Amino acid sequence: MTRCRLCGSAAMESVVDLGATPPCESFLAADQLDRPEPAYPLHLRVCTDCWLAQIPALITPEETFTQYAYFSSYSTSWVEHARTFVTGAVERLGLGPDAFVVEVASNDGYLLRHMVDRGIRCLGVEPSVNVGAAAREAGVPTLTEFLSPDTGAAVRAEHGPADLVVANNVYAHIPDVIGFTKGLRALVADDGWVSIEVQHLLTLIEENQYDTIYHEHFQYYTVASAIRALASGGLALVDVELLPTHGGSVRLWARPAEVAGEPGKRVAEVLDREKAAGLRELSGYTEFSARVAKVRRDLLRFLIEAAERGETVVGYGAPGKGNTLLNHCGIRPDLLAYTVDRNPYKHGRFTPGTRIPILPPERIAADRPDYVLVLPWNLRAELAEQLSFVHEWGGRLVFPIPELSIVEAPSREVTA
Repeated sequence: MTRCRLCGSAAMESVVDLGATPPCESFLAADQLDRPEPAYPLHLRVCTDCWLAQIPALITPEETFTQYAYFSSYSTSWVEHARTFVTGAVERLGLGPDAFVVEVASNDGYLLRHMVDRGIRCLGVEPSVNVGAAAREAGVPTLTEFLSPDTGAAVRAEHGPADLVVANNVYAHIPDVIGFTKGLRALVADDGWVSIEVQHLLTLIEENQYDTIYHEHFQYYTVASAIRALASGGLALVDVELLPTHGGSVRLWARPAEVAGEPGKRVAEVLDREKAAGLRELSGYTEFSARVAKVRRDLLRFLIEAAERGETVVGYGAPGKGNTLLNHCGIRPDLLAYTVDRNPYKHGRFTPGTRIPILPPERIAADRPDYVLVLPWNLRAELAEQLSFVHEWGGRLVFPIPELSIVEAPSREVTA
């Protein structure tokens, strides 16, 4: 990658190089274990002209999302997050029976089902065949397509303009950020609203969340770079909310530029925070690589010492972020016997690159391991409660990010 995909600048500077890893959602079946497995460089750079952080587009969205292993509804907290958003959006925008809502990357209908329950006309635009089918089975109208300007125009022509377009955790997944943004503009009514949730680069840097860097995430936004990205498609930012989801996200409220008006004061406040953190100059990025290396050393030291003591360590969850962590640290089944996941699609498969078996969650209670390494650390509160039974036999929970911490009992935590 020699030029920024947003502004075209050649002023690209390295932030962190994580080596080469397989795509994080390419889980392996047993009959694939003796076959070659492709790996691609995973190198985050930042454009010093527009400050969009990005990785090279070495895989296509079609390779990842045509058949997808992630089903949003398996996360209890994420479904509740969606319900709360729908309640707030309906009140904020005055959405009623005559409104029309479109969600892009609508997954298995986890969010739009709340619109259906309210009698609000809606449509999901979801590229993954399997999760889109699950949404339709749940009663959520869903179109199996990738969003482009043409797709947006076609949906608008058939269904009318959308009063609200929702795009949660997809704005980072599309290498053609300009074309995708134009697709959002094609969908939304001329006086409508667009709501985008995306991970905040500020918290990624501050909290060492490097495992959220993977090939399916092509870019990483500050509010400042998001403003420029939105403008590329004719949208303007009017408000922003800071969210705890995925370790720290932003909700961007945008409108067509012609009706947007001046942004609210929260936009200025977040821009000031980003500037104070040095994210509009190289100083904000220079120490990140060293802190990433420390996370790796601490986790490996813990796993090696546990193995030498004869203690068992298993994983909980098989998220994409976990596969970045496992591959960067070089963790194999000798250090992590297996991991478990609630998603039955992953059962009997193996993590890409590291070849760690993925089993049903019930296996933890059956085996009573000494430690459970929680890979979806962003769901810490939810999973600490779900996994509290581990403490019954003296087991401990381990969270690797932002720094290694071991929960020995519900009220006692040891930090590396």
